[in-house]
Amino acid sequence: MGDFNYPDIDWGNSTARTVNGNKFINLLHDNFMSQVVEEPTRNHAILDLVISNDPERIANVQVVEPLGNSDHNVISFDVWCRKQIYTGATKTLNFTKANFSSLRAALQGIDWGIMFSDKNTEQKWLSFKMILNHYCSQFIPLIRKSRSVKNHPMWLNSEVKKLIGKKRKAFKKYKSEGTVAAFSEYKHYNKCCKTAIRKAKIENEERIAAEAKTNPKKFFKYINSKKMQVEGVAPLSYNNNMVTADTEKADVLNQFFSSVYTVEEPVGQVPPNSFTVASAPTTQWLAQDMVLKGLHTINVNKAPGPDGIHPRVLRELGAELQWPLFLIFSDSLSSGMVPSDWKKANVTPIFKKGVRSQPGNYRPVSLTSVVGKLFEGLLRDHIQNYVVENGIMSSNQHGFMKDRSCQTNLIAFYDEVSKKLDSGDAVDIIYLDFAKAFDTVPHKRLLSKLRSIGLSEVVCTWIENWLQDRVQRVVVNGTFSTWNKVLSGVPQGSVLGPLLFNLFINDLGEGIMSNVSVFADDTKLCRPVNSIQDVTSLQQDLDQLAIWAAKWQMRFNVDKCKVMHLGCKNMQAPYNLNGTALGKSIMEKDLGVLVDNKLGCSKQCQAAAARANKVLSCIKRGIDSREEGVILPLYRALVRPHLEYAVQFWSPVLKRDIIELERVQRRATKLVKGMESLSYEERLAKLGLFTLEKRRLRGDMITMYKYIRGSYNNLSNVLFTSRSFQRTRGHPLRLEEGRFHLNIRKGFFTVRAVKFWNSLPESVVLADTLYSFKKGLDGFLASEGIHGYGR
Repeated sequence: MGDFNYPDIDWGNSTARTVNGNKFINLLHDNFMSQVVEEPTRNHAILDLVISNDPERIANVQVVEPLGNSDHNVISFDVWCRKQIYTGATKTLNFTKANFSSLRAALQGIDWGIMFSDKNTEQKWLSFKMILNHYCSQFIPLIRKSRSVKNHPMWLNSEVKKLIGKKRKAFKKYKSEGTVAAFSEYKHYNKCCKTAIRKAKIENEERIAAEAKTNPKKFFKYINSKKMQVEGVAPLSYNNNMVTADTEKADVLNQFFSSVYTVEEPVGQVPPNSFTVASAPTTQWLAQDMVLKGLHTINVNKAPGPDGIHPRVLRELGAELQWPLFLIFSDSLSSGMVPSDWKKANVTPIFKKGVRSQPGNYRPVSLTSVVGKLFEGLLRDHIQNYVVENGIMSSNQHGFMKDRSCQTNLIAFYDEVSKKLDSGDAVDIIYLDFAKAFDTVPHKRLLSKLRSIGLSEVVCTWIENWLQDRVQRVVVNGTFSTWNKVLSGVPQGSVLGPLLFNLFINDLGEGIMSNVSVFADDTKLCRPVNSIQDVTSLQQDLDQLAIWAAKWQMRFNVDKCKVMHLGCKNMQAPYNLNGTALGKSIMEKDLGVLVDNKLGCSKQCQAAAARANKVLSCIKRGIDSREEGVILPLYRALVRPHLEYAVQFWSPVLKRDIIELERVQRRATKLVKGMESLSYEERLAKLGLFTLEKRRLRGDMITMYKYIRGSYNNLSNVLFTSRSFQRTRGHPLRLEEGRFHLNIRKGFFTVRAVKFWNSLPESVVLADTLYSFKKGLDGFLASEGIHGYGR
């Protein structure tokens, strides 16, 4: 730390206005260092810096008054140090010593038909759980796990433990005897220990790297085990007091999470159906093979819910458990009775940002019954099929929808915006934010909408009972709060909840004349504003949305709702929502992507590079191995996705932005052992990688195929125009190359990707599957001198 005279550096975005400033930033990034001071230390500039290779150990950074006659402010901060804290131990299933063969044999001997006779759904479920737990206790032993802050490292195996014991014994022998022979014995075991530890670390890190794509939690658990800072729930401020006991913290958080629920008013008149139902859903849709398929796809890395049934047990015993679960599911659906265990949730509070002592800065993550979620998944698929077959879901909705994504939402919405700007129009975009949207959905109003779209009464009754009498409790360090009732909302952590929320807000855009785009609860609308009448029309649409929210008891968080004015001739007109003026914004984070009022991507490039560098820094600090087999899988699974998330929407055009992203891959390839002295091009060739710029070109073509021939085909009509086919040139799927006046339109996906798409061979674009298209595309790119897309 010290006085660094770089007033031109914007530390929030890691950008500088001078050559030396940029060199200094790159020097820090190349050495995986971070600067943590965020407030000016002299006048309006940050001159006094605190730089660390482990910024998470630096906390509570404050800029305070200067000492004496100094014109520089004083910087104070805390450094986290590890403290051994023991909070008891828990018993968990030891699957390494499980006898699944005997367990299967025991379950195969049960006649579930007789076991379930004369029982209702709740009784069937309790009998099933009791029997399963009984046999699990016989054939799967328990193991005690300490919840101390400093557990044994993940690489510590039995061989290393034995050698450490022998080393300690040899050291004691040497201290008591003092002979040369005893010292030689100690040196021998010390050397063996170091070799075994090195080998164990490498093997552990190779396993982590191999699973990084499918189980990234394992990597971050390994990294967190090395941290000095202990993440969790800090002492909480409550009624002007600080709450420190885990039980009290759990109760305070549970009380806060429950405070957002909606007390529903009378439903009133149900709105009429706005479409014709093509076919009523059948009630005979559940089959035993569907249960088995669901059991085989359970993620065994997830935690069990309040019922304690581990997902590993369900997946291992899928063949034996499919029949009893099918009987329970069928009875639950036909009777409408939902087992009480499926209505319970253990809530883990996760810190978001801000001050750790404020309960509002934690978000709830719910763990519910794995079996309950299995049935929810089957019911969700049934409802989803009905919704798709009847064209019920609004085309504006992209969230939690098959073949829709954040990227399809962004491309569709901003394609229209960029077109209007290119034609000389001014455009206003309004970003809307619902307050606690998922937690405040009123149940009766939701059910009225489900019935209005023609869902069978059997399904609606089951959902109604599933929503009623739900309870939750907060878990802090293994300590539970009391149970609280859940009065509203679609259950967070559930499988069925997102689809129900989509159906609830499905009519949000009805009667709105502006362009509306929705991703779950993230809503935005825009229109050209070239006259006072245009402004009035946009305000009327806002008023219409306010009426909708009031009718369905949803609330907008007006403080977070913003308007962005685009275009050089924009009137900068004011707007209000429920009588409160909307704040103006020059940049918004839209579905994780930074969008500014110039539709430029520089800020997004900087943010993406910063996030990727942060993860790369974690890899450098936390992973000892520098082998290609460890570093490369971690880079591909954990770092590169930050550089390529929705990148077809914000793909950089400016050279400086392209270089900014490429620097991250340059740093990553240098981490690999033996690559330090090679040039970037040589490193890429040896590692089988290619530049990010050319990966983006390939990504453009894959996305184009999805729009023209693949899963996005129903979205392509409004984005692209087919060109009349002439047999003498090109392929039959050529598109019109859009004209443009502005660079923002020139670089937009729907314009820039068309030219290269039109140049592809007919054999490539007419591929029947995405896999065969990728294979043909890679062959064409290689023939054109563009190689290296395999990794």
